[in-house]
Amino acid sequence: MTEDSKLDRPASAEQAVQKEVEEKITRKPSRKLFGTFSGVFTPTLLTILGVIMYLRVGWVVGNAGLIGALLIISLAFAITFCTGLSLSSITTNIRIGTGGAFSVISQSLGLEVGGSVGIPLYLAQALAVSMYIFGFRAGWLWIFPDHSPVLVDLGTFAVLFTIAFISTGLAFKIQYVILVTIIVSLISVGASVFTVSWGQDVQWWGAFPGSRETSFQGVDFWVVFAVFFPAATGIMAGANMSGDLDNPRKSIPVGTLAAIGICFVVYILLAVWLALSVPTEELLNNYNVMIDRAVWGPAVLAGLLGATFSSALSSLVGSPRILQALGEHKLLPASDWFTVRTAKGEPRNALLLTGTIVLAALMLRNLNAIAPLITMFFLITYATINVVVLIEQSLKLVSFRPLLRIPRFVPIIGTAGCLFAMFIVNVVFGGIAIAVVIALHTYLVHKRIKAPFGDVRSGLFTALAEWAAGKVASLAGPREKTWKANLLVPVEDSRDIVNVFPLLRDIARPNGFVRLLGLTGDRNYDEMTKNLPDLTKKFKEDQIFSTWTVVDAATFSDNLAAGLEALGGAFFRSSMIFLSFPDSSQREEKIHRIIQDARKNKLGALLFSGEEFAHSAGGIVHFIIDRPDDGWRIGVDLEKADLAFLLAYKLKRNWKTGMVFTAFLSKAGEDQQALEFMEAVVELARVPNVEFRLASSEKELQMDSGDTAITIFSMSNEVNFREMHKRIQLAQSNCLFVMDSGWENALA
Repeated sequence: MTEDSKLDRPASAEQAVQKEVEEKITRKPSRKLFGTFSGVFTPTLLTILGVIMYLRVGWVVGNAGLIGALLIISLAFAITFCTGLSLSSITTNIRIGTGGAFSVISQSLGLEVGGSVGIPLYLAQALAVSMYIFGFRAGWLWIFPDHSPVLVDLGTFAVLFTIAFISTGLAFKIQYVILVTIIVSLISVGASVFTVSWGQDVQWWGAFPGSRETSFQGVDFWVVFAVFFPAATGIMAGANMSGDLDNPRKSIPVGTLAAIGICFVVYILLAVWLALSVPTEELLNNYNVMIDRAVWGPAVLAGLLGATFSSALSSLVGSPRILQALGEHKLLPASDWFTVRTAKGEPRNALLLTGTIVLAALMLRNLNAIAPLITMFFLITYATINVVVLIEQSLKLVSFRPLLRIPRFVPIIGTAGCLFAMFIVNVVFGGIAIAVVIALHTYLVHKRIKAPFGDVRSGLFTALAEWAAGKVASLAGPREKTWKANLLVPVEDSRDIVNVFPLLRDIARPNGFVRLLGLTGDRNYDEMTKNLPDLTKKFKEDQIFSTWTVVDAATFSDNLAAGLEALGGAFFRSSMIFLSFPDSSQREEKIHRIIQDARKNKLGALLFSGEEFAHSAGGIVHFIIDRPDDGWRIGVDLEKADLAFLLAYKLKRNWKTGMVFTAFLSKAGEDQQALEFMEAVVELARVPNVEFRLASSEKELQMDSGDTAITIFSMSNEVNFREMHKRIQLAQSNCLFVMDSGWENALA
């Protein structure tokens, strides 16, 4: 029997997952679901074919020339295409829930990572709505220059919000109209090949003069790339609808990759058309060159307005679904309020908050200062999706069996490309965005949130641990410098562990662990499996890693011997075993056997004598060392007293108390040698504030019990319980007898 791994899962998230599964199996959804074309392809296509296509492609060609422009477009779409492939691959491997990228990341790297990326992604999507409205206003004022900019913004927002509030289905129907408008505008542009003059010289590689706003002071290739790159983003427009798709495992890969491919072809053809038909000077100075050069300019202007309107609508429809998913997993204040859906499945409350954020941003009147930060959050999301796929591929877990398999170089290129683009676009905002994500992750870790699904973090850490264990095993030589207090604690009655819990905790911390080994028969099996998890949890609450296991055998010694054999090859071995001092001669025989088994398995042994242990403030640690076999001469270690001295030091440090170091003189005339020995030990072991004592008789070992929290004795290989009983009576305090394993060195 091992530790129960069942999670205390949030009810809302658990119910949401269960409901989605039932809908997929029974094909009886409680709300309208969308297919590939309407739910993924159209919103993704319309988001990518946006304002940059209409107003900035000509400027890119004018600065970079035809070859430079094709290189910029190809590089940007290569990053996007790799991310799209990664998104598609992981989507075919998981049961994706509401929230798109948030759901993908959470199911692989955990809710903490998913939330730290998902919260900024939601805010970026919401603020992007305001940016798109500002873009729509610019086109509107080009037609109606006398209209009030504020009224145009508010009117546009009112129309968008009303559409989204009525239903997602209505929003998608309107997007069909916008799609037709954009197609007509591109046809109007394409038809101009029959009307333009093709006799001009083509600029193959540009001089990068810059823009009229900066008086053409000059730019470089990467500045032009940074201006164009946001055009290639927007691939999450369809993925954000994951919870409302009839078959997201099919729709997201097909719709996303198809939209990316078509958009890439459109941008390439536009760059070629502009380079061959429009003079460089006009490309640099006239941002409306597509409108002016098209066969029918109003169609292009309508396409510009439609593209910005559609992008705003997609973000306004998609972002509340991310917020709803965040709420389902209790990642936000008032989470339950955000999870509420209407009878038709609309996240109405989440939409209300999103609308409030958009309206507040509109009232700021200018988001240009934070526009790069919005792009950064998108790029961090894309990079994380690539990292998810790369990790899943590298771990080679049986659970990773996507229907769409991609080579490892794809997520590597996607990750590197996204990180590169972040710092090319704006290095300051790139750093700020990363800092925000790290801060959110720290906050969510402290919330100790529970997930309704597993993730691959355990596999990742296990793979790292296996690699590290292999490296450690291959290293020759002693490992004294890496010693840790890893305790194996046999448990016959869980109440006994409660009594010594503070001592076990303070021996193990800060970097050790406690493994509870329940020794049981039929009579107390239920008691063990009930109480050991609670004790383990209590250790973990005090930042001590702890596990529990139950072994069933005929007798105590058989039980424990079987446990030692079973745990001898454990992934992380214990370094010592903690036993209670025997209270009868029969028990002494069993303990003696266990100590022999511990020595055979290279384990240290601790014998504790005392009642309920509660260290009192101010009580000192008293460490007593017997005369070494070779006399009071310092060597490379303390022979059989290294573990005892290390434990004395750990308790001294953890209790912030004093330590008395007593040498027991079994031969006369060695006072000075013993004192010099202790001074050398303390100096070499780097232990400050130690008081030295000499004892030439058993009686002189006794100290004022009120001053002593615990007395620690080193224990030889030959266990003498009669001698130990005598010392316990003299000490009149809690006592700990310690036998080395041979792996320790207090002077290392």
